[in-house]
Amino acid sequence: MKPVITFNKLCVLKTIGFLLILCAANMSIMAENAATVKTKFVETGGRKIAYRSIGKGTPLILANRFRGNLDVWDPLFLDSLAKNFQVITFDYSGFGLSTGKPPTDILGFAKDVKDLAEALKFKKIIVGGWSFGGFVAQIVTTEFPEIVSHAVLIGTNPPGKNALGIEPIFFEVSRRPSYTVEDEAILFFEPKSEKSRRAAQASRDRIAQRKTDLDVRIPETLWDNYTKGGDDYFADPYTAREKMQQTKIPILLISGDHDVCFPIENWIALSRRLPTTQLIVFPHAGHGPQHEFPELTADYINNFIQMSK
Repeated sequence: MKPVITFNKLCVLKTIGFLLILCAANMSIMAENAATVKTKFVETGGRKIAYRSIGKGTPLILANRFRGNLDVWDPLFLDSLAKNFQVITFDYSGFGLSTGKPPTDILGFAKDVKDLAEALKFKKIIVGGWSFGGFVAQIVTTEFPEIVSHAVLIGTNPPGKNALGIEPIFFEVSRRPSYTVEDEAILFFEPKSEKSRRAAQASRDRIAQRKTDLDVRIPETLWDNYTKGGDDYFADPYTAREKMQQTKIPILLISGDHDVCFPIENWIALSRRLPTTQLIVFPHAGHGPQHEFPELTADYINNFIQMSK
C-alpha cells in the first residue's frame, strides 16, 4: 500500500523545499564578495578587459594605482561599497590579465573606463580612482562627462601644475620589486602612527584572503607607462584643470593628511575654485585612506552619492 501524503505533510515538504532554495540563494549571495568573486572578461575594441564585479545598484568603476592589479584592493573596502553599488575593478589594457596595447597617455587610460562602461551597457557610472587611478577618473570626468554622474577621488592630485610634489621616499620604495608590510606602511599609511601601522598589517591580511583566480603582477617593463601617463596628465593638454573648475558633476576627494605622493595641500590651494568638489581628510593617515578606514570611507562615499543626486 502506497503512503498517503496528507495536506499538512505536503505543506511541510514545500516549506522545507522553499527554505532550502532560499538558503542556497543566500549562500550564493554571500559567496559573491571581493575575496572570492570570479574574474570576468569583456571584449571591446579588439582587446579583452579583465574585471571583477560585486554588489548591485548604480555601477561604480574604480581605476587603479601605480602597479595595481585586480588583487591590490582591500576587500573590506570593496565589500562595504558593494552594499550600495555595483562595484567594478579592472585591469588597464595590456596590464594584468587584460589584453591589447598598453596606454602611454592619460587619455588612453581613461578610454579604458569609457570602453568598459559601454561594453557592460552602462549609460551612467560613478567613476572612482585611487592615486594614478584618480588621474584617470578626472580625465574620464572632464573628457566623457556624458557617462559620469559622480566622481570619487582617493589619494590623488589635481591635473596641471601643482605647488607640492612627491616625497623622495615614495620614488625609492614604490619601485622595489615587491612590497613588505613596512613598505606598504610608508607608501599607503602613516608610518609615524602605531595605529596606522597596525592598519597596514590588517589590510595586508585581508588582501591575502584571496587564494585562487589571482591576477598577474604588473611587470617592470610597464612601469614607465604610468610615468608617461602622469607626465601627460600634469602637462594637461586636455585643459582638465580648467574643466574641473567648470564641471557640474559632484566630486568627492578623500585623502590622508600626510600623503607622501600627492599632498592634500595641492587640493586645498585649489578648493575655492572647485564648485562641486568636497574634501574629506583623515588625520594621521597616508596615501591609501580607504585601506586604513575601509568601512568609514565607503560610508562617506555612499552618503556623498545619496546626498548629491
